[in-house]
Amino acid sequence: MQDFQDHFLIAMPALDDPMFKRSVTYICEHSAEGAMGIVINHPLNVTVAELLDQLQIKFDHKSKVANSAVCAGGPIQSDRGFVLHSPKAGYSSSLALNNGLMVTTSKDILTDLTTADAPEKFLLALGYAGWTPGQLEQEIADNSWLVIPADNGIIFDLSHADKWHSATAKMGIKPWQLTSEAGHA
Repeated sequence: MQDFQDHFLIAMPALDDPMFKRSVTYICEHSAEGAMGIVINHPLNVTVAELLDQLQIKFDHKSKVANSAVCAGGPIQSDRGFVLHSPKAGYSSSLALNNGLMVTTSKDILTDLTTADAPEKFLLALGYAGWTPGQLEQEIADNSWLVIPADNGIIFDLSHADKWHSATAKMGIKPWQLTSEAGHA
C-alpha cells in the first residue's frame, strides 16, 4: 500500500462535488484503516473572530488573524475545529505530523490564535475529509485526484484562491492540461 500521509490531493477538474471541487486536501493520516485529511483552500463565510465570538472565547480584535477566513475542512464533523499548524507543543490533543506540521483539535489552541502565544503559522478548518479502507486508493485510480508531496508554503503562505493553481504548478502542469480521462497502462 502506498502511503499518502503528508501529501496533497489535488482535485481533478471532473470532480464536481461542491465540497471538493478545485480543492487541495492535506492528508494527515493514511493507513490500512483509511485516510483523514483537511481541505486547505475552501474558505467559509466565517472569520476566526466570528468563530471565537460564537464560542465565547476572548480574542484580540485588532489581530490581523482575527479577520482571516475559516476553511471548510471537509464534510465529516463540520461542527468541530481542526487547526493545522507549525510546531508548538503544549496543546492537549496535538498530533505531530511530518514536515514540521501538527494538527490540534483541542479548544485550548483557540484561545491563543490571536495572541503572541499562537503557533507561528496555522490554518483553522471546520470538519475533515475521510476515506474508508481502499476508498482513497480507488478514487486516485479513478482519476479524481492528483497526488503530490505536501508543501507548507502552499498551506500557509498563499491565498486560498491561489492554492489549487500553485499545487498543480508544482507538478509542472497547467490546469488547462488536465483531463477527466484516466490513462492506465
